[in-house]
Amino acid sequence: MKFTIDVLGIFLKVVVRVNKSTFAPLVVSTLFILLTSLLAHCARRLVQKSIKEPFVRLLLEEAIAAAELCGCCFELIIVADNFGVATYAIFLFALTIWWSLNWGEATACPYTHIEDVIEGKGDIRKALLKTWAELTGGLLVFKYVQMYWALEISETHKNKAFEDCTADLQVPVLYGVIIEGIATCMCRLASRSLSDSNPRFATAIDSFIGTSLVVAAFDYSGGYFNPVLATSLKAGCEGHTLMEHALVYWLGACAGSVLSVYVYKLPVIQKYVRGTTEVNGDSIWADKED
Repeated sequence: MKFTIDVLGIFLKVVVRVNKSTFAPLVVSTLFILLTSLLAHCARRLVQKSIKEPFVRLLLEEAIAAAELCGCCFELIIVADNFGVATYAIFLFALTIWWSLNWGEATACPYTHIEDVIEGKGDIRKALLKTWAELTGGLLVFKYVQMYWALEISETHKNKAFEDCTADLQVPVLYGVIIEGIATCMCRLASRSLSDSNPRFATAIDSFIGTSLVVAAFDYSGGYFNPVLATSLKAGCEGHTLMEHALVYWLGACAGSVLSVYVYKLPVIQKYVRGTTEVNGDSIWADKED
């Protein structure tokens, strides 16, 4: 957590020195993201204290996590449009670390439940219910975002509350499916490897890899790698049909996730994961004595 705060603090100091005229709108966006995260954190704590049934509690936590994810990412669109992809990447990197440390068992991502079904860790009924909870949280949060944007506290929010949205898909649908699928597969492989090898700073490394892949895909498919996030932010937007949206952001991402389950079991991958603790010299890996 301290690492995340330090990174964001350094970034804000640089922005102030380079261009003070853009600092106020960036502060508005930052405060909205912080407010959204704080409200989600409080809601999560309330649920944990008041709901005793584990699965019902998890459903509510999934809805809260999805609302937090999508609410923050709506504002990240503003950040990317006005302050560039590099600024967007720094915010996303810090937020991903925060989410990893605070969501607990919630993932706000449907394909993780599909992976659980394939690996015998869950059943289809629960997977569908979790997905429903995530979609509910992700879709309802826009009213909250819209209310904030309608205040037009900064120039970057002017006319945004009721503006028609446009799709991020800038390539043919098939290419979009491939991009979302391959990138999702790579993200999931990295996460699994880090989870099993347990390096120091695993959360930061995972966040860096995920953010890098998002930035790489940003100008092609938008780099969502999460069906709920893509649906909340871009379903029904001008530029593609709902069927095309489903193919790219649901079929593509879920296919990449499923593929990662089987690719990760390949001997060459397993050999690499087991060998990461045997690297000579200074090591970031938790089981290695430096």
